[in-house]
Amino acid sequence: MRQNLPRETLLEMYRRMRRIRAFEDCAEEIHRNGEVPGTCHTSQGQEGEIVGACMALRVDDYMVGNHRSHGHPIGKGAKLDGLMAELMARKTGVCQGKGGSMHLADFSVGSLGETSIVGSGIPVAAGAALGAKMRGTDRVSLCFFGDGASNEGTFHEGINIASNWKLPVIFLCENNGYAISTPIGTTAQVENIADRAAAYAIPGVVVDGQDVLAVHEVVGEAVRRARAGEGPTLVEAKTYRFLDHAANLGRDLRYRTDEEVAEWRSKRDPIALFDARVTGEMGVKPAELRQIDEEVASELAGALDFARSSPFPDPAEAFADVYGDRLAVDA
Repeated sequence: MRQNLPRETLLEMYRRMRRIRAFEDCAEEIHRNGEVPGTCHTSQGQEGEIVGACMALRVDDYMVGNHRSHGHPIGKGAKLDGLMAELMARKTGVCQGKGGSMHLADFSVGSLGETSIVGSGIPVAAGAALGAKMRGTDRVSLCFFGDGASNEGTFHEGINIASNWKLPVIFLCENNGYAISTPIGTTAQVENIADRAAAYAIPGVVVDGQDVLAVHEVVGEAVRRARAGEGPTLVEAKTYRFLDHAANLGRDLRYRTDEEVAEWRSKRDPIALFDARVTGEMGVKPAELRQIDEEVASELAGALDFARSSPFPDPAEAFADVYGDRLAVDA
């Protein structure tokens, strides 16, 4: 049964999806202009599954992401200033300018970090869940990973141990159809990644990742199970990224047609679908959403100004917050 969500929740869902889209569009542009060092992976088109899942959590719940990393902390409620500054390698960034686009973390909203190593966030999320269980709290852990990561050993190891120990963790596969340029159908012979849950005796659920409300409902049930001590759930959100694997690659791999991308953009945009639904069925006025659009644009402009006016870290800070002692190593 679909939940009857409060009006404030619906508006916050829209706000967070709009934040992600605006941030990602901006990230692509400033990366093209040379203001973002390294690679930059964006998630336009995947906002529904990100926000739907994150808003099923509490602020103090844990969240672990992947290399397509900007949307996850935004979906969890992180402010844009520190995220934008981190992309631009500034001292005021959430990781003091040393993490960059693929390694964002914001502990203030439970975001434990993103990682560029495919599948490596899965055992991290299981570990966070184990820690919560050992401390006797009811915190849960949400892990985002792609369809490509479902073929990594960490996927099977992490889910297996979570199942055996009934850890409070939700494994969410963002199946956007392609691992870089490789179609999922050529690397997995199961129809759904969620079908693999049976091997670990846990629930496996497929959901339309473009429907933020459907994702919220499915992940909400997984969160309920986790808090109740019933163990993990594997959720597969069928979604799609509108842009290439990474921004401004400079080459066309031609692994999907222009018609396919246009079809998803025109008919399956999660923000447009949600806009039409809440204004058509749920009593939200279009003017309310347009007001949010303006507020998000202003928020993004402020974040960009904040990042550009922030200093770079001092080179000596490269040796701070590391395991080894620089002096001991030099000696």
